[in-house]
Amino acid sequence: MCLILNERLQFLSFEVILAFSFSIMKESPETLNFIEQIIEEDLAKGLPKEKLRFRFPPEPNGYLHIGHAASICLNFGLGEKYNAPVNLRFDDTNPAKEEQEYVDAIKRDIAWLGFKWANECYSSDYFQQLYDWAVQLIKEGKAYVDQQSSEQIAEQKGTPTTPGKPSPFRDRPVAESLELFEKMKNGEFPAGSYLLRAKIDMASPNMHMRDPILYRIINAPHHRTGSDWCIYPMYDWAHGESDYIEQVSHSLCTLEFKLHRELYDWYLDQIYDPSLLRPKQREFARRNLSYTVMSKRKLLELVQKKVVAGWNDPRMPTISGLRRRGYTPESIRKFSDLSGISKRDNVTDVSLLEYCIREDLNKTATRVMAVLDPVKVVLTNYPEGKVEMLSMENNPEDLNSGTHEVPFSKELYIEREDFKEEANKKFFRLSLGNEVRLKSAYIIKADSVVKDEAGNITEIHCTVDLDSKSGSGTEASLRKVKGTLHWVSIVHAITAEVREYDRLFLDEAPDAHEDKNFMEFINPDSLNIIKKAYLEPYLAQATLDDKYQFQRLGYFTLDTDSKEGHLIFNKTVGLKDSWAKQNTVAQQPKQPAVQQNQGKRSPLNEIQQLSKKLTNLPEEKLANAKASILKLAEEVSYEEIEPLFNTAAKKVGTRIGVMLVLGVLLKNGQEKTEAAQEFINAGLNDDHEMLKAEAAAIQ
Repeated sequence: MCLILNERLQFLSFEVILAFSFSIMKESPETLNFIEQIIEEDLAKGLPKEKLRFRFPPEPNGYLHIGHAASICLNFGLGEKYNAPVNLRFDDTNPAKEEQEYVDAIKRDIAWLGFKWANECYSSDYFQQLYDWAVQLIKEGKAYVDQQSSEQIAEQKGTPTTPGKPSPFRDRPVAESLELFEKMKNGEFPAGSYLLRAKIDMASPNMHMRDPILYRIINAPHHRTGSDWCIYPMYDWAHGESDYIEQVSHSLCTLEFKLHRELYDWYLDQIYDPSLLRPKQREFARRNLSYTVMSKRKLLELVQKKVVAGWNDPRMPTISGLRRRGYTPESIRKFSDLSGISKRDNVTDVSLLEYCIREDLNKTATRVMAVLDPVKVVLTNYPEGKVEMLSMENNPEDLNSGTHEVPFSKELYIEREDFKEEANKKFFRLSLGNEVRLKSAYIIKADSVVKDEAGNITEIHCTVDLDSKSGSGTEASLRKVKGTLHWVSIVHAITAEVREYDRLFLDEAPDAHEDKNFMEFINPDSLNIIKKAYLEPYLAQATLDDKYQFQRLGYFTLDTDSKEGHLIFNKTVGLKDSWAKQNTVAQQPKQPAVQQNQGKRSPLNEIQQLSKKLTNLPEEKLANAKASILKLAEEVSYEEIEPLFNTAAKKVGTRIGVMLVLGVLLKNGQEKTEAAQEFINAGLNDDHEMLKAEAAAIQ
């Protein structure tokens, strides 16, 4: 979603900006994303609509996260839009990392999101066919068995700017390769001793085309095929051929597979029957989210190091974690719709996800009262032993939601922070000598307090205006007071454990720092456990499917750890974005200290600092960072940046920044040296889409 807003809106709350943007969107005609445009063009060129078929192809080596939700919603959404089947296919080609647990979790998550797959498929279903095709390639001289180590193969592949060297086994006789390949299949060799490689082009500018590996030996049982196989197909070989077997019309992948497309097509060329539909691979940007990590490897590290309680910990960005925290399928699907489908990697602000769940729960959650940090209130003039059952609306946003009863008595709990002995005019809660209304009940006035030996308030004694009962229609009930508090009757309250969750990381892009580990940014206050909170008795009947708004506190849901006699509620999200104010303050320009030629960075150093986070910035901040780099580039010489052409591959942000600077220098008349051209070529062949795009812009 692209927000085009006047600069004067920059410090408005996230909710206000979104509401403004949505009002524009509602008035605009529906537009097609670029994937839908591709499909429409194919239909216009003669592709029969009944031939449309999509698939969601997860690898069962971990739990799905919010990034996968983008692909799920895209593929299944296209199925709904075009009334086309969508397969769920598990690309289970690596038994060393895959488990049935992950298969079951993935199926559960997709079903929970509200999608139905046409066929449940597995790449392992096609192992025999894939093997037969591989034998065909050997017979046609298009594949050979190699027995070099992986290190030797990597060394011989060359670089993006220099051709690779052929394997000494590249011209091995067909009969010998066939014999060795069969022995590989029969388990006669140890893992790593032999490989099957496609024979394509060792001088191709696309590194993926330099005799890629088709099969490797893995002596490990498969979660579905057991010990039937000792060799397993590589992902690139299995993926496209599986699409072909299933007659998938559009194979939609994330951007890191863009450079794999040429190989995808080459593999299809070898087995394609013109009488059948040929799949088309197209790529879209993966979904990244601020204040979290989206790498399965890093999420697994969080689990293994017990930073979180498991894959479904409510702080995790996994779909199962979000579900346990109280997120709804509707909120995640709405988030995917609003985030949109992009051609370039970007980071979506987590506030958008939180906005979507607030909007959904505001319409559906039942309003109840709970006190998390109690202090006792005694209504001195309320009759001893009297109990009233007061009516409370379940949801003011839903006129058909009904009401439920809440008991009211002489002794109550309110939140400790809702009382001050002495307060200024801006404090609209309870203080000595002042009045507040108790939600759906009466107006009370604080008269005195009781304290313990340490000076802590243990009781607040109040008088109640017995004519001010809410909804009674009396003159007193219509009286206006500045504050309304939630409460529970002490004698009727039930107890529960409450788990308040916050963002797991303190940094907006925790894995974007080249010199720090993402674990260094863990939020030590991401979980606060309240062992004994007091809730109105209506919540005793709560189920895992119910969603509640604890009035004035936030949205909560029952946790799966709950047992009879020990309820546990998870905080899904607060009523407002508690981070928005912090971020707004952080964005305010600071007044520079008066200095005299101290500590000023060089333009190149400024560029290097800006570049470090380029790959994980939200779209607007990314544009600002690039603009700053381009401006600073005017003050940098070619001699300063040439040493940075050899920056380590993992420091992709720095390489993007250098590419931007090089573009400015070339535009200003700098000669394109051999070193510069090699740097550009390396960028063109890199897996990172942003670097590739910047290299293409100055090629």
